[in-house]
Amino acid sequence: MTALLESPAAASAPEAHPRRRSWRPVLWTLPPVLVVLLIAVYPIARVLLESTRTKEGGRGTGTWSSVLAEESFRNALWRTVSIAVTSTLGCLVLGTFLAIVLAFIPFPGSQLVGRLIDTVLTLPSFLVTLAFTFLYGTAGAVNALIGEITGSGEPALNFLTTPWGVILAEITFFTPFVVRPLLAAFAQLPREQLDVASSLGASPWRVLRQVVMPEAWPALAAGGSLVLLLTLNEFGIVLFTGAKGVITLPALIYTRGIVTFDLPGAAVLASIQVLLSLTLYIGYRVIFTRLTGNRKEG
Repeated sequence: MTALLESPAAASAPEAHPRRRSWRPVLWTLPPVLVVLLIAVYPIARVLLESTRTKEGGRGTGTWSSVLAEESFRNALWRTVSIAVTSTLGCLVLGTFLAIVLAFIPFPGSQLVGRLIDTVLTLPSFLVTLAFTFLYGTAGAVNALIGEITGSGEPALNFLTTPWGVILAEITFFTPFVVRPLLAAFAQLPREQLDVASSLGASPWRVLRQVVMPEAWPALAAGGSLVLLLTLNEFGIVLFTGAKGVITLPALIYTRGIVTFDLPGAAVLASIQVLLSLTLYIGYRVIFTRLTGNRKEG
C-alpha cells in the first residue's frame, strides 16, 4: 500500500550514493610538484633568505639597501638590459632574413646551411667567443691578413673587448633560436595561399608583408622572447671575451659571490636577476596569449 502511494518520480529516482574521492590524480601530480619544488623553488627561496643576511649576522634589508645604492649595480643593470635588447633586435632582423631566404628562396646548399644552423644550437656559447677571438682578435686571422695587406703593425680590428664585441657574439650564437621557430611557422603556411596572392598581382614584398609575416608573428614573438631571456642571463660570452669594462649582472654576481665571497650581496643581485627573468616570462605569456587570441577571433 505504501508503494502505491509513492510518486512515479520518487520510485524511479536512484538512490544518491556519495562519490568516493579518488586520490589517484593527486598521487600522479605529487612527484612532478616535488621535483619543481626541489629544483626551482628551494634554490630561489635559499637565495632570497641569504639576501636578507646583514653584515652583523642578523636579518634585515640592510644588504638590499647598500647593493641597490651602489653605482656598480646601476651600471651593470643598464649594461645587461642594453646588451640583451640590442642583441635580441639583431637576432630578430638577421634570423627573419635567414628564415625567409631558406624557406622561400631555394639555392644550392640551402639544406647544408639549415643543418649548420641546427648544429649551432647544440654548441656551448663560449665556442663562438673563441672563434671570434681566433678570427677578429688583435692577433686573429683577419687582423693578420689586414696587416699583411697594409703593412701596419697595429691591429685594425679591436672590438672584442667592447660591448659591441659581446653583442656581435651573442647575435651569432642566438640567431638560430629565431630561425628555427620561423622555419617551422613558414612550413605550415599553405603554398596555395602564396600562389593565389601572386596570381592576383601582389608583389613579393606585399606577399611577405600581408600574407607571410602575419602568420609568423607568434613564432617570431616566441623566438624573440627566448633570445631576450637567454641574453639577459648570458655569462659565458661576457667572460670569454675578456671585456673587463663590460660588467653585466651575471658577471657582477660571479664577482661578488666567487671572487670577493660576498654571498649576501651576490644573493641580492641574483634575486634581482630572477625577478627580471620572471617579469620577462610573464610579459611573454601575456603577449603570446593576446596574439593567439586575436588570431582565433580573426
